[in-house]
Amino acid sequence: MSPDEIEKEHHQTFEEVRNSDDDGGEYWLARKLSEILGYSQFRHFLPVIEKAKEACRGSGQNEDDHFEDILTMVPIGSRAHRQIEDIKLSRYACYLIVQNGDPSKPVIAVGQAYFAIQTRRQELRDGSAFGQLSEDDRRLALRSEMANHNKGLCAAAKDAGVLTSLDYAIFQDHGYKGLYNGLGAKAIKAKKGLKKSQQILDHMGSTELAANLFRATQTEEKLRRENIKGKLAANKTHHAVGAKVRQTIKELGGTMPEDLPTPEKSIKKIESEKKKALPQSEE
Repeated sequence: MSPDEIEKEHHQTFEEVRNSDDDGGEYWLARKLSEILGYSQFRHFLPVIEKAKEACRGSGQNEDDHFEDILTMVPIGSRAHRQIEDIKLSRYACYLIVQNGDPSKPVIAVGQAYFAIQTRRQELRDGSAFGQLSEDDRRLALRSEMANHNKGLCAAAKDAGVLTSLDYAIFQDHGYKGLYNGLGAKAIKAKKGLKKSQQILDHMGSTELAANLFRATQTEEKLRRENIKGKLAANKTHHAVGAKVRQTIKELGGTMPEDLPTPEKSIKKIESEKKKALPQSEE
């Protein structure tokens, strides 16, 4: 089976084993997830769950909100059933699990892309305040978040061996090329009709910004998690993450980032307009 066939099959499988509770909330069962992720015995999967719980606590989340010990019934023949211990997992819990899973398993990479982008989408959807923002305000919020995460990405890249400004520009270009189907920063600027001095991120809509934010956060995590060293390895990682984000957008039926419209107003113009709209203080 080719990598594309593996991806398509398992992407659909993650959807098929998704459950809904009485309140409409979604969840996955740990035993079923372990089977899909290629663990022959559940006991081999338990250490991965423990690592995910540790990561959950480290991120400041309440572990009990994402990992719930439950009992489920399984058939044992002759219409009989018995109870076994299982764990009810949130989408975020699944995301943490696949991030800590065996990287040699092809389906783990599929799961990382699936749960990560679904988690990001839900975060944006669940944020009632974010959902009520205008497109301009969404762009401002995402651009600010992107600026913060780029600092973390820069630090992770530096730890990997991306040391000079030129090194980092090449590193960033690899991420863009992965996400934009071979288009680097220069080509993206040309497509958007931007000047050399203008920043690409200031001329993206909220959807395009969200895709790039996801690219940046996942690359930072992967560089640190796998302790990647060397400029070439870091560049390859950034390109691979960008390509994986692109593939997942395609699987979800989304518009490719290079095909998204360029907003008429830049982020800087929006910021300027908002400053002018503020009431002037009395002297």
